[in-house]
Order: sequence, then structure tokens, then C-alpha cells
Amino acid sequence: MSKCEVIAVANQKGGVGKTTTTFTLGVALAKLGKKVLLIDADPQGDLTTCMGWHNPDDIPDTLASLMESSILGNEINTKGVILHHNENVDLIPSNIELSPIEVSLVKANHRETIMKQCLTDLKENYDYILIDCMPSLGLITVNALASADKVIIPVQSQFLAAKGMNHLMSSILKIRKGINPNLKIEGILFNIVDGRTKLTKEITKELINTYGKVFKVFNSVIPKTTKIAEASKEGKSIFLHDKRNKGALAYENLAKEVINNGRERTKSSKANIQSR
Repeated sequence: MSKCEVIAVANQKGGVGKTTTTFTLGVALAKLGKKVLLIDADPQGDLTTCMGWHNPDDIPDTLASLMESSILGNEINTKGVILHHNENVDLIPSNIELSPIEVSLVKANHRETIMKQCLTDLKENYDYILIDCMPSLGLITVNALASADKVIIPVQSQFLAAKGMNHLMSSILKIRKGINPNLKIEGILFNIVDGRTKLTKEITKELINTYGKVFKVFNSVIPKTTKIAEASKEGKSIFLHDKRNKGALAYENLAKEVINNGRERTKSSKANIQSR
């Protein structure tokens, strides 16, 4: 198994398509031959629901179970927690039980790295672990970012999209400075994009001008399409629902970008080592 990359899909703003991106990108990576684990890190359990488990609160073992074991210093047993989806991706589900875990973290030792401890052994079995973060910058999200090698930031080309970006970037940089020095911003992903409107084009240009010189902006742009939402209601990805849809093609290209970015970083690291 090659070195596992842990990628957090994060933005404190809701409705930007974090959950859909986590699921669909995960399936796209699996279609390219990668072993993929998805983690639902939101007590609402939206990722769990859109992958077909429509009553997440009835699931006995979840991310909350793992994190509680870690907080209490008990053995972390992931075997009974992982669910298997028929599109060749695995899932650690979540439900409302994750909410009290966030409260427990306040007084926990090493509170920012509890989730990371839960993933240590799992990394041996996967090429990619994608974490669907909740729309907040609380301790659960801090744990996800502390666990991650990279962050993908889905953004909508809307008026309020740029408003929270400075806060998000500042939080990520603080986590990199104080908790996880290896954390990198994998890229900004324009998501649910309606390319027909002038406002969309103007805001996209503004965000690229503001952040594109410092952070990577993915070439892949995810279009606004009802087919992706329809697929989620059926517990399957756009690839099964309508593989010819433009959204499916966009996510396929995104997966290739993610893989190629990893390869380029590996080559760069090896070159740096050899030049020393």
C-alpha cells in the first residue's frame, strides 16, 4: 500500500457542497483504482445519509464511538465501525452522538489530536482518507484538520463566498503553525457553479485574484446540476446515476488532479532529498 493521504474537505460556510464533494471525489478516486475511506465528521450525518444509510441515528458504532474510546484511553477498535458502499468506497459514519463528543473534547488531554489517534492504524489500508467536515470551525473540525495532510476548500461563486474565506484561511494557518505543521491547502474548488451568470464570473475572478497567487485553484470546476442532488437522494454517486452528466466528468477530472498533485509533490520531495 502506498503512503496514505488524508484530505479534509472543509469550509465553515454551509451549502457549498462539502458532503457531495467528499462522496463523489471518493468514488472517482476508487474508479481510478485507489482504496478510499470516507469519514463523516458532522453530527448531522449528511455524508452517511447520502451514501444510503438513511437513518444514521440508528447506527450503533460511529466516529463518535472511536473518538470516545480515544478520549477514555481505551483500545480503538475500527473493525465494527467501517461500512462498505457498493461503489468500492468505505465509510466511517456519523450521527448525533458526535455532538456530545465535541463537548467532551474541551477537557480531554491532547484534545486536538483525538481523531488523528483513531486514524493511525487505518492509514495502512487506504490510499486516500477523505474527511467531510461540519460547517463550523469547532473542535471536531480542528481535529479533522489536525489529522489531515491536505485541505480541499469547496467554494461557491456567490456574493457571500469571499466573506468567510479570510477567517477560514486564518484558522487553517493557525492550525498549521500550532498543531499540524505538515498541513497543506490542496486547493480551492469552485463548486455548484452556474457559469451563465455575470455575477458568478465576477466573483470567480475576484476569488482567483485574491487567493490564486498564494493557493492552488483547481482547474476542475463543478457545475450546478440537479443530477448530483438526485443521485445523493438515491444513496449513489453521479457515476451510477448518470455517468454522462457534466458533473461526473468534472469530478473525474478533479480526481485526476488530486492524484497528479500528489505525484508532483512526491517527485519534488525526492529531488530535494537527492540535491542535499
